[in-house]
Amino acid sequence: MRFFSTIVAALAVAQGAFAVDVQKSVIVSFPSETTDDIVDRAKEDIRKAGGMITHEYQLIKGFAAKAPQKIIETVSAWSAEYNVVIEEDQIVQITTPNEN
Repeated sequence: MRFFSTIVAALAVAQGAFAVDVQKSVIVSFPSETTDDIVDRAKEDIRKAGGMITHEYQLIKGFAAKAPQKIIETVSAWSAEYNVVIEEDQIVQITTPNEN
């Protein structure tokens, strides 16, 4: 019985060690008047949380990232102050209607 308890405890520890926050692909954009230090702070916070910046946009003030859900929620909280918009990065397709 003691062996069984030890195995169960070891499995519980292993499960906690391998637990990882879910990574999401997102696009983060800011209004054009947002200062670069705010954008840089968002990117740095994402990197520190284990995420990565996958693309930096030139036409808009923003970037694409793959980041843990928790840091995305943190950056989302900035929306009231900095008007940050966070959207799920996804494939968009345009199709033309069939002409019969």
